[in-house]
Amino acid sequence: MRLKITHRTEYRYDRPIAYALQRVRLLPRSGATQKVGSWSVTIEGAHEQVRFTDHFGNETRLISVEGAPRVIGIEATGEVETYNKAGVIGLHHGFAPLWLFMRETELTMPGDGAMALAAAVGEGADIARLHELMALMGEAPDPADGETPADADAVQALVQASGAGQSQTQESSAAQGEVRTGGTIRDQAEMFIAVARLLGFPARYVSGYLIPDGAAEKAASHAWAEAHVEGLGWVGFDVANLMSPDETYVRVTTGRDHRDAMAVSGIRLGQAEERLAVSISLEQ
Repeated sequence: MRLKITHRTEYRYDRPIAYALQRVRLLPRSGATQKVGSWSVTIEGAHEQVRFTDHFGNETRLISVEGAPRVIGIEATGEVETYNKAGVIGLHHGFAPLWLFMRETELTMPGDGAMALAAAVGEGADIARLHELMALMGEAPDPADGETPADADAVQALVQASGAGQSQTQESSAAQGEVRTGGTIRDQAEMFIAVARLLGFPARYVSGYLIPDGAAEKAASHAWAEAHVEGLGWVGFDVANLMSPDETYVRVTTGRDHRDAMAVSGIRLGQAEERLAVSISLEQ
């Protein structure tokens, strides 16, 4: 599937900004499941300080701003051709060693529910066990029905992180459309990661885009998990949709949890009130 993607993030302030520094990771990379054609990132109202590839392999730019103007625009646009590889990305490579993805983080700390899920996964081939884990998570009750999730550790960590202070800015999950039943997509991906690590699999978080039901007009930012399987390498698992990613998915960033893979994040100093708007369009 050949796609044209435009992702625009716009920050508006009610007064001049004392200082802001933002990290932008909106450049997908070519790999087994996609080939990136022309791609550009345009920055308005801010200055690019440096660009580099982080230790997770994400193409990164740091931008800063102070004083006027009161609007910062970040627009990424380009073309990507995607392929259905049943979620198989391939062998691990990059600066970060594979063992790093076995380590717990604040957002993937397993609690009793995660341990119960790990205990419920049967024996067998590695890939079959991971698919069983995804299926078990899909059977979890929906909090909207008044039930308590199997494990609230990951959810609680996300709530605590989101209230870290006015000086921090980031694209919110609601702005990116990252909401599904049974918790947010971030919650589901990070829960899968926590349990996969308990089962002995290196696991990581992936952020990108999804075209639901192949309808480009419904495209949105999305997130899922990947686990490293001996003999196959990294394999994707989307708990929100109970499937491995196919040609309707575009990978952009990876990390140990969603903080490592955020498209736009940063810090802001001063009393300026911030308004965030995010728009994503995909054309086939």
